[in-house]
Amino acid sequence: MDQLNIQWFPGHMTKARRMMQESIQAVDALCEVLDARIPNASRNPEIDSLAGGKPRLIVLNRADLADPAVTALWKKYYESRGFAVLDCDARTGKGTAAFAPAVRALLADRIEAWREKGQTGRKVRVMVAGIPNVGKSTFINRVARRKAAAAGDRPGVTRGKQWIAVDQSLELLDTPGILWPKFEDPEVGELLAVTNAIRAEVVDREALAARFLMKLAERYPDALRERYKLEPEPGLSGWDLLERTALKRGMLISRGEPDIERMANTLLTEYHAGKLGRLSLESPPSD
Repeated sequence: MDQLNIQWFPGHMTKARRMMQESIQAVDALCEVLDARIPNASRNPEIDSLAGGKPRLIVLNRADLADPAVTALWKKYYESRGFAVLDCDARTGKGTAAFAPAVRALLADRIEAWREKGQTGRKVRVMVAGIPNVGKSTFINRVARRKAAAAGDRPGVTRGKQWIAVDQSLELLDTPGILWPKFEDPEVGELLAVTNAIRAEVVDREALAARFLMKLAERYPDALRERYKLEPEPGLSGWDLLERTALKRGMLISRGEPDIERMANTLLTEYHAGKLGRLSLESPPSD
């Protein structure tokens, strides 16, 4: 089954990227919020150049929806590359209390240098970046313990930059979610669409669901057996799996044909709600 070629780069993202470039010198560190289910696909490759050598913290958000064993591997992977790493669930707040201490540990040498210079009241400033709909604003609100950033379950809610005080010595710069102009690997676009980081209007949801079922059959066949009573037999295409899942659910149109449109929407909705279990759709490189 051919991969989908999903691309989405609204005009406002160019402006957002420019704003981040202009603001990076005003912060002491950069925090990148990723989706724990797809840490690689949800990492904007342009962030590395935008960071300008600043100390980095990676937040693996939605860890409650990801496979905990795979998340542990991702934490180890990023830590081995010099990042501080925190996993959390911004929706419930689990793990977010560790953010401020992690930032201060990351910047311990710099904070000590300020203290030696007598700059004891100087605030630590951290830019928080991430792709659309990765839970960045919800994460900021949990860290700040109030609704300081606009949040919503759709991409593109945050449009401008905003400084948010966490406490007397820590400030966060909320930035708009930005993608990059072209996904070189088609699978990246598919994973972003599956996890709702790309607007549904630009996606063929039936083809996306068929591709997603193939990935589940490969990585988590038990999830298909338990949720849909579906046996992912070798050699079945994604469309075969989608039709069989529709039949298992009794989703039919005229003449008993499977209603694959309805099943595709159901599958993706149930996945977003965590009803298929804790699933990670990417694993770190074996090196």
